Amino acid sequence: MKQFHVAIDGPAGSGKSTISGLIAKKLNWTHIDTGAMYRAVTLWALNNKIDLNKESEYRFLEEISISYENDQIFLNGINVSIDIRSEKVTNNVSLVSSFPYVRKKMVDLQKKAAENISVVMDGRDIGTVVLPNADLKIFLTANVEERAKRRYAENVQKGKVDHIDNVINDIIVRDEKDSTRKEAPLKKAKDAFELDTTYMTIDEVVNKIILMIEKKENL
Repeated sequence: MKQFHVAIDGPAGSGKSTISGLIAKKLNWTHIDTGAMYRAVTLWALNNKIDLNKESEYRFLEEISISYENDQIFLNGINVSIDIRSEKVTNNVSLVSSFPYVRKKMVDLQKKAAENISVVMDGRDIGTVVLPNADLKIFLTANVEERAKRRYAENVQKGKVDHIDNVINDIIVRDEKDSTRKEAPLKKAKDAFELDTTYMTIDEVVNKIILMIEKKENL
């Protein structure tokens, strides 16, 4: 059976990881959350107190291992899926992922992970850089207010209570950083289908994308 690659990109809070994970589970494919990989790099850098602003400090990537398996992220064999969601990691991951050296190492790892399997991979440069020849490219989006509401709900579930205005501001700042960075900025691939999820449920989005996959597979 031919392998099928789905690339799902979009800004913070658009539901990329949740939706990608559900699609992969329904199809019994592999899901790879590339954002979690960059968060793992950021976590290691913070824990080891490197100078986050110096690209040369990230040579530790030659020596550590990062893998994403069964919707869990592992750093040197240790599950850090919860640790990478800390506020400190969130505040610094855009900086860490802006360095060409870091992105090259992660992109190489992501490309290799997608070899010879059917995969749903999500991030911010999947359709443009990591899987430019993906069979289906989706650019998920939603208005800022809706994305903030989703992120706020996630935070409350984790016991973190913040004012919704602060969450909105954080998302606006993150959008600006991601879309203006020099290395692989967030942007919609020319051949990607843009899907606005503002007024859609998770199940509606998942089912719509699965229908698109099935249509592509039957061509």
